[in-house]
Amino acid sequence: MTSKIKIYFDEFEEEDYHLIAIHTSLEDYRLAYFINKQLPINLKKCDTDLHVQAKQGETHFKRFFFEDEHEGILWNLIDNKNDISSFKNDQVEDLFSQSKSSFKAITYLLPEYKKVNFFLKIDHLNDSFEITEIVSKIKTVDKIAMVYAVEKHTIKNKNNLIF
Repeated sequence: MTSKIKIYFDEFEEEDYHLIAIHTSLEDYRLAYFINKQLPINLKKCDTDLHVQAKQGETHFKRFFFEDEHEGILWNLIDNKNDISSFKNDQVEDLFSQSKSSFKAITYLLPEYKKVNFFLKIDHLNDSFEITEIVSKIKTVDKIAMVYAVEKHTIKNKNNLIF
């Protein structure tokens, strides 16, 4: 007789986070600076990038991080878009022939949001946290075209947000 194991998915808690999409032409370090000015946080560039395995190969997304120890909230500003470039030397049997081929692809942290430049992920929220207030403060930054909170149920690649 084989034993059956039942798993109730309701027992697993979904990670408590908010995700804010940011459309801008600003560089990552300038965006982090302006967000730091608008919010009571201090985003700093991480020493390690976020590594994600894509179809074209492994890619690295830049990340800025701040831990609010008083509130217990983690803030991550992440690039959504990254270019993968690689060069390959193809040796041909001929003595005088050598060809170089290049490969370039664009990868996205969340491919379903290709027009988004950055995401601000906010983890370990408390009950008094107001995402609409954060979004409205970020909207005041010049050179930001659009800012909005992303609904979690629309995210297809949630595994890319685990870090």
